[in-house]
Amino acid sequence: MRRTYGIRGRAVAAPAVTVAVVAAALLSGCKVQATGPGISTGTDTDGKPPGRSQSPAPGHEQKQQRKQEQEQPTAPEIPAAPLVLRPGEQGLKVRELQARLRQIGWLFRYPTGTYDRATAEAVDGFQGKRGLPRTGRTDTVTWQRLLGMTRKPGHFELYAAGDQPRAKPDARCRTGRVLCISKQSRTLSWLIDGRVVSTVDVRFGSQYTPTREGTFRVYWKSRHHVSTLYDTPMPYAMFFSGGQAVHYSADFAARGYTGTSHGCVNVRDEKKIAALYAQVRKGDKVVVYW
Repeated sequence: MRRTYGIRGRAVAAPAVTVAVVAAALLSGCKVQATGPGISTGTDTDGKPPGRSQSPAPGHEQKQQRKQEQEQPTAPEIPAAPLVLRPGEQGLKVRELQARLRQIGWLFRYPTGTYDRATAEAVDGFQGKRGLPRTGRTDTVTWQRLLGMTRKPGHFELYAAGDQPRAKPDARCRTGRVLCISKQSRTLSWLIDGRVVSTVDVRFGSQYTPTREGTFRVYWKSRHHVSTLYDTPMPYAMFFSGGQAVHYSADFAARGYTGTSHGCVNVRDEKKIAALYAQVRKGDKVVVYW
């Protein structure tokens, strides 16, 4: 049996299936919406229920980014440049480092051969000025940069503060009691029968008042001598050639090798020359040589 519904006085037959669906919906309490163009069906166009976010859960992108970063290979660490010198070391290489730093104004003291705090601070400053890691230690990179900016220091530059190695004694110094004085090494060695008893740093006269070379004898000792020509103190004076003598010099102690004598052999260590003065006798040999 088909049922009909009137629309403006006309009877229109409804499909049996439609009638059945409507009836079932009414019985179940559901709200039925018509379908058709421009009418919502209760779902989005892609078939997913409306009202649900299509974006990833919070933090998802960050997790993906961290995962990708972890999967990427890490760059290998650059090893530190090998050390050449470090604080506490001693020797000729340290002297060269100090002399080179002094050439470019990073160290003002004379080379001592000891990698002390002042040397480490000078290296640290040099490194920082040139964008190198500031360690205060001299690695190969720092050393090569320093070599490129300086010249090789000479012997007297390395030992500007003294403490230079003594020279091999002259043949004339091998017998008897001798003040053996080397202009090459700037040292005075006190020898008895070829045995070195003590060694001190010395400096000599200028080119206008040179210290005479040769073999002499100590002819006069004067503990508190004052020069009558220059009116300067000459403590522990041991005269060996005219007015030239071995004696203590306060100027040498203060200025080092930046100054010269008027021909005498200056000693700057007062304690050492006091001990030497007590041992040397009149008539002992003096040898001055290159």
